[in-house]
Amino acid sequence: MASDETRTLNPTPPGESAARDAREPEESSGPGRPGTRAWTTWTTRLLMLGIVLAALNLRPAITSLGALLEEVRDGLGMSGSVAGLLTSVPSLCFAVFGVTAPRLARRFGPGAVVCAGMVAITAGLLIRPYAGGTAGFLAASALALMGIAVSNVLMPVIVKRFFPDRVGSMTGLYSMALALGTSTAAAATVPLTNALGGNWQPGLAVWSALAAAAVLPWIPFVRNRKAPSAQETPAGTAPEGTDAPAGQPALRITRSRTAWALAVFFGLQATAAYITMGWAAQIFRDAGVSAGTAGLLLAVIMVMGVPLAFVIPRVATRLPQQGPIVVVLGLCGLTGYAGLYLAPAGGAWAWALLLGISNCAFPLALTMVGMRARTGTGVAQLSAFAQSTGYLISIPGPLLVGVLYQHSGGWGLPIALMSALMVPQMVVGVLAGRDRTVEEEAAR
Repeated sequence: MASDETRTLNPTPPGESAARDAREPEESSGPGRPGTRAWTTWTTRLLMLGIVLAALNLRPAITSLGALLEEVRDGLGMSGSVAGLLTSVPSLCFAVFGVTAPRLARRFGPGAVVCAGMVAITAGLLIRPYAGGTAGFLAASALALMGIAVSNVLMPVIVKRFFPDRVGSMTGLYSMALALGTSTAAAATVPLTNALGGNWQPGLAVWSALAAAAVLPWIPFVRNRKAPSAQETPAGTAPEGTDAPAGQPALRITRSRTAWALAVFFGLQATAAYITMGWAAQIFRDAGVSAGTAGLLLAVIMVMGVPLAFVIPRVATRLPQQGPIVVVLGLCGLTGYAGLYLAPAGGAWAWALLLGISNCAFPLALTMVGMRARTGTGVAQLSAFAQSTGYLISIPGPLLVGVLYQHSGGWGLPIALMSALMVPQMVVGVLAGRDRTVEEEAAR
């Protein structure tokens, strides 16, 4: 009996296998494609490990900075408005670079793009604390965020392509890993900084080591550029050739109302998330909470996504409409904002829990990307459109919070803004959660 390391997922007659090997000799040096001899159970496990490690690195660049924002501001001489601009940079980079991900994936392969993204994150996180000055800090941050942006967009595409029968569980897995990386960076950055001598620079740079580890599992997939053909595709794996049959017109994603609703929902939940990641620790510190405890509270907000990011996608895929989940998450956010305004220190742990639940709109949005399109091509287009447009929408939010905070001298107006934005988030989320696909709407 063949072992897992050598057996094929989709046995092919010897003659056909030899003919295919003659046609595609370049594939033999990589991990292959689903259904080929080179694609084994261990290859699938390596891909899953790569997805998890990549997801762990999609937020530490942001939450580690949030935990040390006051120290970075003092060290670089930033005003509140410039710090607000800094917290808006992630959304800007995700919008600008995320839209290029499908094109890059078609040319180089999704594995190569994600691998390059992890390299960019490593370099950016290592360089930015020592770049010298605000401009250098912003440029190095943009490099790391560029890698995050393309990986953000391609994660749903990779899941849809290689795990089409497990979209909910795989989305939950990488969403859970993303939340774990987010919360770990928020909780551990201040203690790590103290252990490294109290200087904020090594406290930020240390996260480049995690990104470097994420490069390794993706190296074998760098040359895996092509999609499997119908003959080479194992049971449960959708061949890319079936996504866009010859002669079928290109999907015009902007004709779909669901695509627009999902993009706005994505943008508003991203606005709330990046305001929280960038400013929540400062809100608690201004209320009299110590820096270490404020970092832990931010970690609590983020760590709520670890279990819920696994549960919510699985529940969402079992419901015909996801609107009820959207409403519950929105109400938790509104309650948390009210608590931040009325008793930021007294009920800090409760507000952190509620805001953490509310932030799970992100894995829900990713799940809806996979559910609102029928094909891999549709998912790729919808993912790029929803995330790029959504992140464009989210750019002003963190910046406006910084401006309001600086000019009002308190958190009343910023919290009012955050609360006001939660209402349209619930409305468009209900619309995006309706049981329909972008292909159907674009065709009409």
